[in-house]
Amino acid sequence: MDSSNDQSHSESHLRSSDLLRDIVIGMSDGLTVPFALAAGLSGAVASSNIIVIAGIAEIAAGSIAMGLGGYLAGKTEQDHYKSEVAREYNEVENLRHLEIAETKEFFANIGLSPELQEQATKEIAEDKDRWVDFMMKYELGLEKPDPRRATKSALNIGISYIVGGIIPLCPYIFISNSTEALKYSVIATLICLFVFGYFKSKITGVNAIWGAVRVMLIGAMAAAAAFGVAKLFQ
Repeated sequence: MDSSNDQSHSESHLRSSDLLRDIVIGMSDGLTVPFALAAGLSGAVASSNIIVIAGIAEIAAGSIAMGLGGYLAGKTEQDHYKSEVAREYNEVENLRHLEIAETKEFFANIGLSPELQEQATKEIAEDKDRWVDFMMKYELGLEKPDPRRATKSALNIGISYIVGGIIPLCPYIFISNSTEALKYSVIATLICLFVFGYFKSKITGVNAIWGAVRVMLIGAMAAAAAFGVAKLFQ
């Protein structure tokens, strides 16, 4: 198979994994936090308008905070990679004998004969850039991050949070009584949490039904706790 096709497939797989991770992070919090907030306020106020305003404010703040967290995580990953690249270049230039030994050790660990270890190491060491790339990938296990990863992550997480947060608030937009709206919010959100948990579990390879139930129960417990605390202090 053409190596360029393999590389394209690998890059596509990595991007898909990053996108799915962002959606999971954003959607899970987006469904749970506004749901718990709305449920808690339902135990304290009768008007749905107040809950909608508070919910929208929380979604705005939460999506920005979550998106910023994703951006900082992406920037940290890039900065870490750059610092490790600089360190590898320094070692290749100033500690060449140690880097050669580490390269030979890698080839020895995958079963190459001493003659092939020597030959492969010699060929890789002829190109400093290629040698550093090799050590980054196989010694440190680091892939070069997408330079736009931080921005993409911020947008993906922020948008997913907004989409998830709108679901528990929808009933309050159309029903003026908060207690009545809470019933529909609970039904809609728990269904969405179950579906979300199911697909999340399928992607991560765990039992789909149990994963869906677990995600749904976490959301339900958060909302119940918020509602109970609001009632208690009321």
